[in-house]
Amino acid sequence: MSLKETLPLELKDALRSGNKVKLDTLRLILSAVNYAEIEQQKQLDDPGVHAVIAKMIKQRRESIDAFKAGNRQDLADREQAELSILESYMPRQLTREEITAEAKKVIAEVGANKPQDMGKVMGRLSPMLKGKADGKEVASVVTELLKQ
Repeated sequence: MSLKETLPLELKDALRSGNKVKLDTLRLILSAVNYAEIEQQKQLDDPGVHAVIAKMIKQRRESIDAFKAGNRQDLADREQAELSILESYMPRQLTREEITAEAKKVIAEVGANKPQDMGKVMGRLSPMLKGKADGKEVASVVTELLKQ
């Protein structure tokens, strides 16, 4: 069963259980998926739905930082709860060690040895790790490896 088919069933379960945060988050996900389908004029498959959820995760992380900076811990806590629900629908993310191993392979393939070669490495590595790792994390690993 695809993720797109699973979400409405999860919504019903959240409605029955009275889990308001999960219910609201699932409604937001379904709304964002429908909006993306209308915008792209095609039905989204699982990678497309994951891309929508990844965008929502990024927004939540930025909101949490902003709310903490503004001393609004109540709002930051709500965003954190939504973030954990959103992350539960994403595929397993690679660890820093796994990202480092992939980055080392690509650096060896490309022959990169200085920080100026970061574009070459990221150009090869980003498509390989899309949806499996956060772009900022990948960039920091590559930067660290190229400085050595």
